Amino acid sequence: MERKNISETHENFSFDQAETYLKALFPRVSRTFALTVPELPVPLRGVVMNAYLLARALDTIEDDDALTLEQKFDFGKRFVEIVSTNENAEEFAMELTPLLSLHTHEAERELMHNLALVIGIKQTFNDVQQQAIERCIRIMWDGMQKFLKQRSLNGLETLDEMNDYCYHAAGVVGEMLTDLFCDYSDEIAKHNAAMKKLAISFGRGLQTVNILYDHWEDRKAGICWLPRDIYGSELKDLKPENYNEGYKNAQKELISITHKNLREALQYTLLIPDSEAGIRRFCYWTISLSVFALRRIHNRPNFTANAEIKIPRNWVLAMIMITRTFGVKDKVLTGIFNLNSHKLPLLHHPLDKK
Repeated sequence: MERKNISETHENFSFDQAETYLKALFPRVSRTFALTVPELPVPLRGVVMNAYLLARALDTIEDDDALTLEQKFDFGKRFVEIVSTNENAEEFAMELTPLLSLHTHEAERELMHNLALVIGIKQTFNDVQQQAIERCIRIMWDGMQKFLKQRSLNGLETLDEMNDYCYHAAGVVGEMLTDLFCDYSDEIAKHNAAMKKLAISFGRGLQTVNILYDHWEDRKAGICWLPRDIYGSELKDLKPENYNEGYKNAQKELISITHKNLREALQYTLLIPDSEAGIRRFCYWTISLSVFALRRIHNRPNFTANAEIKIPRNWVLAMIMITRTFGVKDKVLTGIFNLNSHKLPLLHHPLDKK
């Protein structure tokens, strides 16, 4: 990659200085992706990290409780334009950052303040990489406009609507990663069409796990993303003490659908040649973390806070050790997946649309 000077965008930072700074900021913004991104081949690491930081910046605008709905729509629209045009990032950051809530995580505030660095580095990527990132952010913004208006404790009307939310939040990220992987490797590109279809299930599975895992924390913020056609019409009144057989069955139903999506995520990973061990680990570790979380939810459906179902550190370390020791061949990954998820329900429901 050509080392460009990006001093015109931010405080006389050279490319190397900006890249070093963002690498240090990245694990403070996301511990999960800070674990998996270093597994990628060197030419992909910076691109994926940059894409994630831009997506997190948009999430910060969406989630900040100090911004009015009108401000979120205004800043969101301008943010997408900046990502596409590479212009006015510095001015945007200076205007937005002081308006963020005092509750906003310090690393996210710092990310927003240094948005020009992220944009400056994005400009050094090739055309395919930049276009994939821009498309992802634009589609995420389309979903943000739609679902910001629907935030409530009453949940979403249908599973299809929840799947639509999951697509805009995560499925499109899977499509972007597929574009990046195929641009990097001609061998991976041979499976582009099949991977694109499975990428949506991949993202849907990960996002639904997040919905289930953070359900009670989201409710404290006045948000619920569960579908009423599975959970019933009384989601707005749901409380931990109201746990009953109906809620248990609904949890089991959504867990079964999520498990199916994660199996399709495994299929996606197995389409990547096993010679690309780093990309396989990047995908598979993310899947495994979601399967671990789904197991914890399934085993304790009446949990009242995500702290009660936190993934044990030794599970994560075991996953890393096994995939490093025994490799990432199809048989190994499939065997570990089946072992970790064999007690999870895999049911077929009329609402479980492909």
